[in-house]
Amino acid sequence: MRWPREISGKERINFVSKIRISLPAPNGSHLRLVTLLQGEHHVTVPNHNSIKIGTLQGIISDVAVHFNKTKEEIANELF
Repeated sequence: MRWPREISGKERINFVSKIRISLPAPNGSHLRLVTLLQGEHHVTVPNHNSIKIGTLQGIISDVAVHFNKTKEEIANELF
């Protein structure tokens, strides 16, 4: 799968809301996202204009482990 290269903060929020992760409140230069599905899980995402591909893959890997899915399954749900 080809990973997107330029994703804004607003787009990241739209993507993660597709897999039912909510945004409680911004915290400076980072966003702390929370899901209560399959137990409580927190993910911290940089609130920058664009996000590096390695950082994006790390976030998706973290979410995939929580939901017991592969990175590709999560990416297909998001993008």
